[in-house]
Amino acid sequence: MPKIALPTASPLQRALLVGVELTSTKQLIPVEESLQELAQLASTAGLAVMGALRQRLAKPNSATYIGSGKLSELVELIDETAAELVVFDSELSPRHQRELERYLGEKTQVLDRSALILDIFASHAETREGALQVELAQYEYRLPRLTRQWTHLARQAGGASGRTGSIGGVGLRGPGETQLEVDRREITRRISHLNTELQKVRNHRGRHRQKRRRSRVPVVTLVGYTNAGKSTLFRALTNANVLVADRLFATLDPTTRRIQATGGPAFLLTDTVGFIQKLPATLVAAFHATLEEISETDILLHVIDSSHPNAAHQALVVNDTLAQIGVGNASIITVFNKMDLSPNEVIPEILITKFPDGIPVSALSHIGLTRLHTAIQAILRQSLINITVDLPYTNGDLISLFHRQAVVSTVEHTDNSVLITGELPSRLASRFKKHVKT
Repeated sequence: MPKIALPTASPLQRALLVGVELTSTKQLIPVEESLQELAQLASTAGLAVMGALRQRLAKPNSATYIGSGKLSELVELIDETAAELVVFDSELSPRHQRELERYLGEKTQVLDRSALILDIFASHAETREGALQVELAQYEYRLPRLTRQWTHLARQAGGASGRTGSIGGVGLRGPGETQLEVDRREITRRISHLNTELQKVRNHRGRHRQKRRRSRVPVVTLVGYTNAGKSTLFRALTNANVLVADRLFATLDPTTRRIQATGGPAFLLTDTVGFIQKLPATLVAAFHATLEEISETDILLHVIDSSHPNAAHQALVVNDTLAQIGVGNASIITVFNKMDLSPNEVIPEILITKFPDGIPVSALSHIGLTRLHTAIQAILRQSLINITVDLPYTNGDLISLFHRQAVVSTVEHTDNSVLITGELPSRLASRFKKHVKT
């Protein structure tokens, strides 16, 4: 008798979503669209969304965040769908979380948007720095929320050496405790340890930045809303084998590649984590060292998903986040990505109005990449100067530097030296001052 293959995958946790529109607070993205985004986050985290509720309030209920009538409706929907999780689209205070759990009962776990995002970051962290940052953010988030929901974690923290795992479902990935009651003092000690370890990593990153400053290679950084297609564009521009996935926060750890453009100066291209509205404050703080990379860039490529119905609001979220970080004097090039998915490949009027100099591209189809390259080179060339240098063969380091950093026009070899003409970044002019040929 032939054997019958039975499915072995665990069933997805069933979740309900709750969105609240606060009339007293300005929201960049309407509650309906925010809930759609929350559903994407839930799917990325491995949840099965069974339904959603929404409510319009002047201010949150002091005890349960939503009103009593909507709370009763939520209980009925939990019974109908057998939902195990309720995910709120706003960040809940510790009191809100405790009261909701008390009202909904022990069988229903309550999470908020921040916890869900932290869970996704925990599952996507690949490097030691990424794992440390996420673990720190999770502990700082959980410290004021020491309620029963953290007492049934079945494993010890995954540690900072790699990807963290999960036993017990969404919202529980990353740091955990084997004891029944979490000891606040132990969590505080763990936070202190993580801060110490992260400082070592930040010092290492800082040394790399100093080395990069000495080499003076321009840096171009991709930024944008999550799932805007930054990694696809990065791969198209660099031919790098990086992860490309149609999911939120597919890229967490930054990736950098060197691009030696034909007829133009070389530069470093960096792909970064995507932004999203209501990004947890603990996560922003934990990723401060990574975000510093954005603040020190020469050019920002702001990638916008032009096919998304809420692209303009997403762009505002990115601009607000960049303002918080502080992008210094970086030039910004707006890139309208996914033109192949836009209706009739037409850029929406609202995007053209807000970003009149935006460059339409399709990273997937490689449409518009030549124009984007030209725009990058135009900015980089603004700092170039025409120069001719006579470099002795004994100055091999300077000869190599000129070839790496300059746009070389002519090279003439003599018995004792090499005569090179080209366009050199002005920031390097002092290195060649003694060898300039007039």
